[in-house]
Amino acid sequence: MTTSAEQIRAYQGLALFSYGFRPFFVFGAAWSALALALWLPMLSGHLALPSAFSPIDWHVHELIYGYVPSVVAGFLLTAVPNWTGRLPVVGVPLAALFSIWIAGRAAIAMSSIVAPSVAAAVDLSFLAALGTVIAREIVAGRNWRNLKVLAAVGVLLIGNAIFHWEAIEGRANGYGTRIGLAATLMLIMLVGGRIIPSFTRNWLAKRGPGRLPVTFDSADMLVMAASALALLAWIAWPDARMTAWLAILAAVLNAIRLSRWAGERTTAEPLVLILHVAFAFVPIGFVLLALAILAPSLVAPTGALHGWTAGAIGLMTLAVMTRASLGHTAQTLTATWPIQAIYAAAAVSALARIVAAFHLWREPMLHLAATAWVAAFLGFVIVFGPLLLRRRS
Repeated sequence: MTTSAEQIRAYQGLALFSYGFRPFFVFGAAWSALALALWLPMLSGHLALPSAFSPIDWHVHELIYGYVPSVVAGFLLTAVPNWTGRLPVVGVPLAALFSIWIAGRAAIAMSSIVAPSVAAAVDLSFLAALGTVIAREIVAGRNWRNLKVLAAVGVLLIGNAIFHWEAIEGRANGYGTRIGLAATLMLIMLVGGRIIPSFTRNWLAKRGPGRLPVTFDSADMLVMAASALALLAWIAWPDARMTAWLAILAAVLNAIRLSRWAGERTTAEPLVLILHVAFAFVPIGFVLLALAILAPSLVAPTGALHGWTAGAIGLMTLAVMTRASLGHTAQTLTATWPIQAIYAAAAVSALARIVAAFHLWREPMLHLAATAWVAAFLGFVIVFGPLLLRRRS
């Protein structure tokens, strides 16, 4: 039987399509940087895309349903072969998936030309195709325990469809935004809850005696359930006081969960520490959500959204992409100074955006957040692009 490693070595096509993380990580990061670089001139009226979306809707959509699915695809197409023992998706099938994602970005940007319904169909086809591929692999490999990940992809697809419907119908309910963000956060809590203690334990095992992370157990399941309840309440009743109190409960439980992973012992290796820092923005986002509901004059309603998007999503995706890219290109698993600079820029972006949500130096903080975000993701492309575009030595 041919192993995954043997199939990858036998592959003779473009290095870019020799493994799922390569195209989706490097071009996903490039798109994230470009989309933010375009966002501020669009918002100020100095740039207009031929998109049927408003500038704000385009910005939100291309982060949650443009960038995030690219990272999810890169992660799953790399992880699923390890989970199932099946051969990875490479070559033409991988190139076809990537082409669908690219087509979605172009269709959304030109949706006023191609028609919003056509753009929606093209954009939705990526998550549908990705879900089909992942479902086939999980079912064929009888890897039932990871069907939860497939469910999250399905919720992203549903949320994206609702987002398009709201845009086409001219409705501003925000259900599509909240569903997509909630699904992404649940993925972070699910996957992060497994890889953070695992990677931390592996690193600490080489550092001598001391406290080790607690592995995934029933307490983690309780926190996930409470978080899901808070997010469901936010989707349905975004301004209700009940939602605020559920968010506070989720914040406390997620902070306790994070404290169980011995993050204070990882300061010597930023590649591990960044996972803990990124996850910290999950409870921070819940706190911001509660404050935005209970004290809207103190925190803008977008505070929680950006605490999660700029903080949890931005930092966690960079943490996963940098580690996976190093590991799968035979590099040493350590954060060099350029990688640390990427993390620092992403952290500055998240903190600046949260400060802006408190109505403090709003305009300069917004510009700082956008500039730092572009620097972080462009930095990923510059540092990791050469590794991801060439064959593993």
